[in-house]
Amino acid sequence: MSGNYLNLIGLAMRAGQCTLGEESIIKDIQKKKAKLVLIAGDTGKQTKKKLTDKCSFYEIPCYVVDDRDTLSQAIGKAGRVAIAVLDQGFAKKLQSLLDESIRG
Repeated sequence: MSGNYLNLIGLAMRAGQCTLGEESIIKDIQKKKAKLVLIAGDTGKQTKKKLTDKCSFYEIPCYVVDDRDTLSQAIGKAGRVAIAVLDQGFAKKLQSLLDESIRG
């Protein structure tokens, strides 16, 4: 995966536009506050399934990205496996970067 999206996640985090923690993310998905959800590739099966199922039910884009260490390092918090992006602008840019890296 390209490192560009990691810089953008860090920026969104500093701007206060991210939600961390499984329960908080699920609440934001249900309230349709989350515009994009990123899940670490090495997340446990149950957590990954719960988040992807919620995202598909509420029609929120969801991507499985690098591992938890890479994701945690990007936002400056240890042991994070999922991030919800709340800002539409950040979400759109992240989606285009992730789609590009998947295609490229």
